[in-house]
Amino acid sequence: MEIGVFLPIGNNGWLISRNAPQYKPSYELNKNIVLKAEAMGMEFALSMVKLHGFDGETEFWNHNLESFTMIATIAPSTTTIKLFASTAILTLPPALVARMAVTIDSCIPGRFGVNIVSGWQAAEYSQMGMWPGNEYFGYRYDYATEYVDVMRKLWEQGRIDYDGQYFQMDDCMMMPGPSQGSIPIVCAGQSPRGMEFASQLGDYNFCLGTGVNTPTAHKQNNLNLIEATQKTGRDVGTYVLFMVITGQTDDEAFAKWDHYQRGLDVEAAANVTGRAAEDLSGTGASSLQLQREDQTVTMNIGALIGSYENVARMLDEAAAIEGTKGIMMIFDDWDKGMDDFRDYVQPKMECRKERLMAAE
Repeated sequence: MEIGVFLPIGNNGWLISRNAPQYKPSYELNKNIVLKAEAMGMEFALSMVKLHGFDGETEFWNHNLESFTMIATIAPSTTTIKLFASTAILTLPPALVARMAVTIDSCIPGRFGVNIVSGWQAAEYSQMGMWPGNEYFGYRYDYATEYVDVMRKLWEQGRIDYDGQYFQMDDCMMMPGPSQGSIPIVCAGQSPRGMEFASQLGDYNFCLGTGVNTPTAHKQNNLNLIEATQKTGRDVGTYVLFMVITGQTDDEAFAKWDHYQRGLDVEAAANVTGRAAEDLSGTGASSLQLQREDQTVTMNIGALIGSYENVARMLDEAAAIEGTKGIMMIFDDWDKGMDDFRDYVQPKMECRKERLMAAE
């Protein structure tokens, strides 16, 4: 079972709380997290792309680095870990992103991938005059399908003509190609149309965990993806995301959670919910989950909270769900949280024993 980290490219990570650690994103912070993840044997790190924050007293996600640039600067310092950068597909043409991806791949051959972000928050794009209108919510996966199709054809063929509904190209040239013929694609589809997109063009499907200490809640999502891939004959597995909050005891871990909840940035949380509710298409995994009015400080991302032993057990349960290829984690306190995971949680995970023994 692969494990990895979802990098804190936005300020304060994934906790919308004045009681959580307050920090701005930086190259050094993210580089140190990647190198720590690599040193403890994690297999991947993924960076989101976020272009407009949610304000509030914590200025949640008002401060962000750029995903491809950050990953490109970190890549030369790594030796084994896979790195994924994200593209907001309304902002950059696919031929340019394909070339950017090959450039990073040439630095870390076979260890770079692209996360496709179709877009769920109109404000990210309308601020730059790039939002095509709310009807885009209904055709975003058609647009994304052509986008990835263009990238894959360029990687495989080097130069193409293309006559699609959204993209037209005349002898478009993109050489040299990737070191291994193609570059892995991460998608994030949970709706039937999103699953179809992932099963056709993705290598991994990014899934948000849900609830508190419900590590198997993504089971139906995995079954839906398996059913979709049976039609395409492709191997596409799930990367499921969890917030991890640990302590020596359950009480210690839940005391942290309660402290964060008491500091909820109500304005920022309401802005997350309100902007997600603009998507009425029913096709957006992120927006559907974020539209819930009972916002937690983790934006309703699934949280695994408890003692080291219990968090290890829950991670094993999550890993055991058929179709799960990897678990992606975020931490409340990145420095101490990752150290505790390395020293006290990972050694107790049954799904990691074989990999850890091979690394010794």
